[in-house]
Amino acid sequence: MNAVAQPDDKGTPPVANPRLAIPPSRWWSRATRWLAGQGEHYRLTRFMLLRFTGLVYFIAFLSAAQQFPALVGHHGLLPADLMVSRVLERFGSPWEVFWQHPSIFWFHCTDDMITAVTWTGTLLSLLVLAGFANAVMLFMLWALYLSLLPIGQEWLSYGWDIQILETGFLGMMLCPLLDPRPFPRRAPPVLVIWLYRWLIFRIMLGAGLIKWRGDACWRDLTALYYHYETQPIPNPLSRWLHFMPKWFHQAGILWNHIVELIVPWFGFLGRWPRRLLGLRWTRFRGEEGAWGVFLCPRHVAGVLMVSFQVILIFSGNLSFLNWLTIIPCLACFDDAFWRRVLPPFLVRMAEQSAKESLPASRGHHTAVLVHAVVVLWLSTGPVQNLVSSEQAMNTSFDRLHLVNTYGAFGTVDRERYELVFEGTTDAVAGPLSDWREYEFKAKPTDVMRRPVIITPYHYRLDWAAWYPWHRVPGRNEWLPNFLWKLLHNDPATLGLLGVNPFPDTPPKHVRALVYRYQFAPPDHPGGAWWIRERAGVHIPALSLDSPNLRQAVRQLSWPDDE
Repeated sequence: MNAVAQPDDKGTPPVANPRLAIPPSRWWSRATRWLAGQGEHYRLTRFMLLRFTGLVYFIAFLSAAQQFPALVGHHGLLPADLMVSRVLERFGSPWEVFWQHPSIFWFHCTDDMITAVTWTGTLLSLLVLAGFANAVMLFMLWALYLSLLPIGQEWLSYGWDIQILETGFLGMMLCPLLDPRPFPRRAPPVLVIWLYRWLIFRIMLGAGLIKWRGDACWRDLTALYYHYETQPIPNPLSRWLHFMPKWFHQAGILWNHIVELIVPWFGFLGRWPRRLLGLRWTRFRGEEGAWGVFLCPRHVAGVLMVSFQVILIFSGNLSFLNWLTIIPCLACFDDAFWRRVLPPFLVRMAEQSAKESLPASRGHHTAVLVHAVVVLWLSTGPVQNLVSSEQAMNTSFDRLHLVNTYGAFGTVDRERYELVFEGTTDAVAGPLSDWREYEFKAKPTDVMRRPVIITPYHYRLDWAAWYPWHRVPGRNEWLPNFLWKLLHNDPATLGLLGVNPFPDTPPKHVRALVYRYQFAPPDHPGGAWWIRERAGVHIPALSLDSPNLRQAVRQLSWPDDE
């Protein structure tokens, strides 16, 4: 029988559970104080998260500012203003389109507007990188990049272009509303740290599952036989890795599966109990002991995931993807870890801000709690995608790209094919014409040219010209305009390339050939980096009078008479 509390001698009914008598407002006050207290352990973590966020935003906006005039300007390869006009003709009201794909460019899209947005983002992100950040600044960066997404078309259609939005929004929730100092007095909300961990869990697990399900070479441990050679933009180290023994590649794939499929689960765990570790010596005791810090499973998971991304950075040029993925990995570390690896002056700054700590901001914690509920609700689609046998990678499930699904290299090409663009000034194009090759800034063309190191910068034309993309629907719509620009020696387009073989007069004809590329062995005579053989013709010789070319640029609504 349930015990019932009886009134005392004075007739005052006692409270069976004093905690139940706490008013809801006091419950909320206690909860926010507890959250703020937990956040005190992540002041240095917030500093590192925001600095890396500023770095990635800076690279993303800088590459857009430098390349977008030639890519999506009025005279670009895929003019944004013409795309906006076509969309508005179909939907009518800019607001109707805005609610589907939020962007300020539905209301005003000009070259000056694109320049203003990209350079504003570049300068703001530089401030964040330098150490000054608040919620207003991070919101502006997020909103500006979100606005670029629709007009970027296929130039902004990669997984990291939605991953930066989800990561950047978390950075906004991490900051005080107005205080821009590197170490503000208010502690970071600990719920946001957990949302970062949820993000890296989905990123790593999604990447691991898409490999395991997508291509048998990941299961039979042969994927790295081909990956270093066939990845989008190899670097000089890629060739050395390609010629490593097969056992080395097999071990690398096993390590990939461990880090992507097993390690992320440990990112949610705290420190092992001392008894479990068997650490009974005095110097090992206490939460701040060296072994207690570095043997924390969450810290170990963070170190493994960060080191994995660093290895990927050194083995290829995957834009700013790996740099961006490092950001949520950093949320696995608390200040006990950072105090042992960061310079002392940063530690002292964090400790001073903790001494001047203000009471928890109820409004900030309320906003974070609401966002956490929204993230959990929006995570339904990505989680279902993770467990689905038809898993998709790099897909958004909401208009603001707050919770997405990620993945990379679900399939691996066994051979590398490259488009090689050529031109000739001969009046009649034929096999004996003087064909000269256009050299890109990053992608392979000249077999004697050493592969470049460009990470984290992103040459978007080079990625789009990666030959396998031509098999993906909706890709390579820029090709007709690109060829048209080459025939006009357009300065903006040629500025996207590395070498223009026709500096004085434009070519009369252009074409695109297909070559099969292989890494040349390090001891190859002549010092060539690549060996190639011609595989076919992708686009036959075209001139300004070619009806197919003129029809293609007209269908894309590009002004072919300019």
